[in-house]
Amino acid sequence: MPSPRVVIIGAGIVGSNLADELTSRGWTDVTVLDKGPIPLTGGSTSHAPGLVFQTNSSKTMTEFAAYTSAKLSTLSRPGCRAFNAVGGLEIATSERRLAELKRRHGWATAWGVESRLVDPAEAKALHPLIDEDLVLGGLHLPGDGLASAVLAVELLRERAQERGARFVGGVRVTGIERAGGRVTGVRTGDDVIPADIVVSAAGFWGPALGELIGMRVPLVPMAHQYVKTTPVRELAELADGVALGGSHIIGGGNTAALPILRHQDAGLYFRQHGESLGIGSYDHRPIAVGYDELPAVEGKDMDEHSMPSRLDFTPEDFEQAFKATKQLLPALEDAAIADAFNGIFSFTPDGGSLVGESPEVRGFFIAEAVWVTHSAGVAKAVAELLVDGQSATDLHELDVARFEEIQMQDEYVLETSKQSFVEVYDIKHPLEPRQSPRGLRVSPFHARQRELGGYFLEAAGWERPQWYEANRGLLDTLPSDWQPPARDDWSAQFDSPIAAAEAHATRTNVAMYDMTALKRLEVFGPGALGLLQRLTTGQIDKSVGSVTYTLMLTEAGGIRSDLTVARISEDLFQVGANGGQDLDYLTREAAGQTAANPQEWVQVRDTTGGTCCLGVWGPRARDLVQPLAAADLSNGGLKYFRAVSTTIAGIPVRVMRLSYVGELGWEIYTSAEYGQRLWDALWSAGSTFGLIAAGRSAFNSLRLEKGYRSWGTDMTTEHTPAEAGLDFAVRPAKGDFAGRPALEAAAGTTPRRRLRCLTVDDGASMVLGKEPVYLDGTAAGYVTSAAFGHTVRKPVAYAWLPGHVEAGDTVEIEYFGTRIAATVQTEPLVDPEMAKIRA
Repeated sequence: MPSPRVVIIGAGIVGSNLADELTSRGWTDVTVLDKGPIPLTGGSTSHAPGLVFQTNSSKTMTEFAAYTSAKLSTLSRPGCRAFNAVGGLEIATSERRLAELKRRHGWATAWGVESRLVDPAEAKALHPLIDEDLVLGGLHLPGDGLASAVLAVELLRERAQERGARFVGGVRVTGIERAGGRVTGVRTGDDVIPADIVVSAAGFWGPALGELIGMRVPLVPMAHQYVKTTPVRELAELADGVALGGSHIIGGGNTAALPILRHQDAGLYFRQHGESLGIGSYDHRPIAVGYDELPAVEGKDMDEHSMPSRLDFTPEDFEQAFKATKQLLPALEDAAIADAFNGIFSFTPDGGSLVGESPEVRGFFIAEAVWVTHSAGVAKAVAELLVDGQSATDLHELDVARFEEIQMQDEYVLETSKQSFVEVYDIKHPLEPRQSPRGLRVSPFHARQRELGGYFLEAAGWERPQWYEANRGLLDTLPSDWQPPARDDWSAQFDSPIAAAEAHATRTNVAMYDMTALKRLEVFGPGALGLLQRLTTGQIDKSVGSVTYTLMLTEAGGIRSDLTVARISEDLFQVGANGGQDLDYLTREAAGQTAANPQEWVQVRDTTGGTCCLGVWGPRARDLVQPLAAADLSNGGLKYFRAVSTTIAGIPVRVMRLSYVGELGWEIYTSAEYGQRLWDALWSAGSTFGLIAAGRSAFNSLRLEKGYRSWGTDMTTEHTPAEAGLDFAVRPAKGDFAGRPALEAAAGTTPRRRLRCLTVDDGASMVLGKEPVYLDGTAAGYVTSAAFGHTVRKPVAYAWLPGHVEAGDTVEIEYFGTRIAATVQTEPLVDPEMAKIRA
């Protein structure tokens, strides 16, 4: 079968890696274009400092960095190499940073990367230039190193060309040809290069290419300061004598023996250039750069000092950084700046890379905002996506579809991308909300929530109450065995003991939860049932009013998402989804089905913004809601996992008997225009029953006690239903569905890993997620979700562990360097007979 015609726009480190990855998989009809000369194209790759630091809070990005390190280590020429594994050293000059290094060590251990914590003396031995007296400790990763991005591009290009790829420099892309909603070619002036697939790997030029097809690419070019010092005597003795060849980072002298050094307390990193030191600083104002501010440099004039991505240095922005440098590295006291510039890099609203297919034009993909650190890993994933239809590594954190419409607007992208620059080295709590912009998306209940003293966190632009100060008085009457233990300072952030009172009210009485932020879709048309039957694992062909918890799988059997599907009428379904990726996937599949068979047309509509939802749960939920409802909500009138359209206090609603907290109750949906009226009606009636409003903190605790998984946190495309404990959502008898062959091939085999429920033995020590889990003294897995279980009176965590681990086995969770004993439990912890939820 002939290779598809692929055009890659951008011959930097990402585009060259992608050409290499594609041609290694047999796709040889690959053309790589760049408007600059090759290999020094003038983009970010041409001046990148080349640091490859593997540690990251993201498992995906850590794996991509590790792959980049390993791959670039194989690229060399006689006398020079594309990667120098000098190792990496992060140092702490504050107690807060020292604690953060312990957390980062935990990430590395969880993701399988070798690292060790070092004391000041060991840090000094690794990097003799530091002032040991300023350092409280460090984190050393021997696998980190320095990449010569330009040499890597040269060697990758040569290898890809040997397999048939073509690289063309000095070519400006002026248009993307398309027909029937698909890409057909790339226009360069008067010429058109035919293409079945186009990948934009143009870095900070990505938004301009996106505009050619009407695709928003949410990134901002930002200036980042980099300096090379005059020679330092102590450094001349430490160069290893082997050139990290091909580097064009402000001159030569590119030998190095010292590890990369990061002084994150001051927003600085350092790397050796022979007898000089390179200094990169994030400790300056965010400098967003428009395309009209970039130097206009012709290809023939391009060199390491003159390129579009290299701006004039602004010395006033570097003053504090240079002082901090000389304080940490006294050997540089008399050093001066030999060369310096403000280099352009890409920043996005959440600091992550952008990967995915355009929703406007099929076959047009992007791979943008990717630094050298993750370049080979991202390219491998994109190649797998193109060739195999999916990546072996989960990509939901990179998927451009993760952003909501408001997050794609220019004003939002600019403000938040600037924040991403400022926060590169910040210590971020996993619950820490964005400070600005806020109030972008609020439910119709927001005014009432503010009146109750709601403490709001933010997700996808939504304001979501974590708890309510109005409930603080409930702590005075909370039973002693429900009183939560004191927490350590870190886990206590963005938490309140009020959550215990809200959980207690839910378990013993009735509480109301705002569920509006959850993504809601409508799938409708004569082909709606067929689409959902084909894409999900559950039996959707059930009576009107049925609700089904189901999964969407990749072709390899990984969990693409989990959904709640309610059949509203014969050809109309309401789908509770996880986010923009689900909307994107279902919309694409619907369009493909409609085009293939117009008689079975189907459409997907996002109804989230125009609707709202309240979860009313607790043993007295029926006492509250039934008198207000026109429909029979008794156990016989509306069974568990059934839905009905009715009215509550005269308000048109859709009621679904679901509960993600493990108690009797319903999700109640209505139009946004009726939302506040619905809240007021329930609140007024609830005064008799002691109804409270409860927040996300209590919700998360209760759902973990009930064993409910959260997609993207507890499981991803890398996990199968059997591994995730979700076999019950697979109905093979329904017939064919996406991913079924992969499940059948694995049938009868024991999962090599499983998601297991843990409780902390001492009943008090908290973990938050992403901590390594030790089995018999060896790191064997990692925590996904965690919360204090107010009902079971101890912390609860879910973790991926080897498949042979069983209930009753003991493990240890490492939290900031301390091992916490925990026990594997049979789940769910609360109401395993489902008596409460089906009452």
